[in-house]
Amino acid sequence: MTDWDRLWPAPAKINLFLHVVGRRADGYHLLQTVFRFIDLADCLRCEPRNDGRIVLAKPLPGVPPETDLVVRAAQALRAATGATSGVSLHLEKRLPMGGGLGGGSSDAATTLIALNRLWGTGLASEDLQRIGLTLGADVPIFIHGRSAFAEGVGEVFADVAPPPTWYLLVVPPVAVPTPEIFCSPQLRRDTPAIAARDWHPGFGHNDLEAVACFLYPEVARHLDWLRRYGDARMSGSGACCFVDFPDRGAAQAALLDLPQGMLGHVAAGIDRHPLLEPAAP
Repeated sequence: MTDWDRLWPAPAKINLFLHVVGRRADGYHLLQTVFRFIDLADCLRCEPRNDGRIVLAKPLPGVPPETDLVVRAAQALRAATGATSGVSLHLEKRLPMGGGLGGGSSDAATTLIALNRLWGTGLASEDLQRIGLTLGADVPIFIHGRSAFAEGVGEVFADVAPPPTWYLLVVPPVAVPTPEIFCSPQLRRDTPAIAARDWHPGFGHNDLEAVACFLYPEVARHLDWLRRYGDARMSGSGACCFVDFPDRGAAQAALLDLPQGMLGHVAAGIDRHPLLEPAAP
C-alpha cells in the first residue's frame, strides 16, 4: 500500500480551559488555552489527478468548494511551494460543524500534512504551521501535533502532559458561529493571564461559555445535564460540551444515561496527533 492509498485522520480537539486575556489593536483576541486531542476524527483520502486541478470530491452542503478549508489548504501549499500536481480530496466528515472541536481546522492541517508528503514538497512542521495560520488560528496546533498550552491568537505553544482521561462529549443540536461569540459585547476580555508552567488539570474556565449559553439555550441545557458528573465545560466557542472521567467504563455508563434526544460520544484523550512524525533520535 502506498501513501496515496491510505486514510489520513483529522482528530478533534477540546479546550481544557479557554481564557480571553486581551485584544490586539487589529481586533484579534488574545487567548490562553490548553488544547487536547481526542480520538474522534474526520478522515481524508487523496487521489492524484493528471489535470493539475484541486477538486473536493463531495462538497459539504451549503459550503462552496472554493471556500472549504481543505481546498484552501491545498491551494496554499501549492502557492508556497510551486507544486503543480492536482488532487481529488475525499473527506469523510464525522465531526460536527460549529461544534468547537476544530473539525475544519483539523481537516486543513491534515490536508497540509498529507499533501506535503504526497507531493514531496518537503516543508518542515514550522513552515506548515505558518501556512496553516493564514487559514485559521487553530490550524497550527494540529500540525504541532501535541497537547499544548497555547497563547497569542492560539499559535504560541508550550507542550503539556494531561493525565490519561476519558470524556463524555455531548453535541447540542445547534451550530455556533465563532465570530458571533467573539463579537458579543457580553464577552469578558480581561481574564488575568497565567504562565504556562502554572497550568494544572482542572484549572480555569471557558470565557466564551456564558455568551454561547445566553445566545443558544441548548448549550446551557446540555451543560447543566453534564454537571451532575463533574466540572463540565464547553469546548472552544461551542456548541459541544464535555466532562471528564478516570476510566472508559464510567464514561460509558454516563453515556447510557443521556436523556432521549441528546447525542453524545465517549472519547479518549490523546496527546500526540496520529500523523505526528516520531522525534529524531
